[in-house]
Amino acid sequence: MSRFRWGIIGTGGIAHAFARDVSLLDSHVIAAVGSRNIESANNFASQFGAIKAYGSYAELVAEPDIDAIYVATPHPAHKENVIAALNAGKPVLCEKPFAVNALEASEMVATAKRNNVALMEAMWARFLPHYAQIREIISSQILGTITTVHADHGQRLADQDIPRLVEPALAGGALLDLGIYPVSFAHMILGIPDSITANGILTDKGVDAQTSMILNYANGAQAVLNTTMIVQTPCTAVIAGLNGFLEVDRTFYNPTSMRLTLYDGTVTNYPNNYTGHGLREQAVEFARVVTSGAKESPLLTWADTVAIMQILDTARAQIGLKYPFEN
Repeated sequence: MSRFRWGIIGTGGIAHAFARDVSLLDSHVIAAVGSRNIESANNFASQFGAIKAYGSYAELVAEPDIDAIYVATPHPAHKENVIAALNAGKPVLCEKPFAVNALEASEMVATAKRNNVALMEAMWARFLPHYAQIREIISSQILGTITTVHADHGQRLADQDIPRLVEPALAGGALLDLGIYPVSFAHMILGIPDSITANGILTDKGVDAQTSMILNYANGAQAVLNTTMIVQTPCTAVIAGLNGFLEVDRTFYNPTSMRLTLYDGTVTNYPNNYTGHGLREQAVEFARVVTSGAKESPLLTWADTVAIMQILDTARAQIGLKYPFEN
């Protein structure tokens, strides 16, 4: 059986991490890489075997010997890169956040529909084994009615002057880069909220250094979420229902351990036995989608991705975070 061939747009840190993790799969291969300059593409290619290197994204999306493209460029470039690949007939796995806002996300989805090509957000945590266990636990109803979700994601990054995090022109801030993890987690558990209350602290450059959100749901449930790039936080999550609670250990969006504690005192431990980073699981799922002829994954549908972007849009509007390239 032939291997699933990946082309990568972008040569930054996440592109390297994806390529390293995919290299653990015998059934996948990194076949080509595209960068805005050929030197960067050649440097990337030299680390991952005899792959084709291109000095432009246009050349990469035109490459006939690839089965899908992974977009790993900065947030504001996602829409342009994804649409170019889709218009070239290439299935696309796009790094999170999928877009800068819900309008862009909707345009990207519309392009996939128009070209009848597969598209998926690379929210890699959604495809990890412990997230599958979480979904099984929720669907079993052992916790009873879910009333509360807590999740935080904080890293000390603001003082490191990383352009993609601190610059408004690159859609910087904690919310899109870090906050999407707890938001996507809450969406997976509770779905679309009825209302959102958000408060944030902005940097001198006008991006959010820290944002806290309360998502309210029609059945009375709440999700309490925090993200910050000022300090490191536990990065844990809790799902609580009438019959007990599930604790997801640090770091909740990475392969990790969990504990289920029931109201009667019963404790069930879920150890972490995973090897590797975990980025390869989204590659496996997207390859399944593409080879099956489907266009989206039931684990993270187009509607899910757009809904998550709408939650982030609402939170950004409430904290006054608007990027200079947005109308």
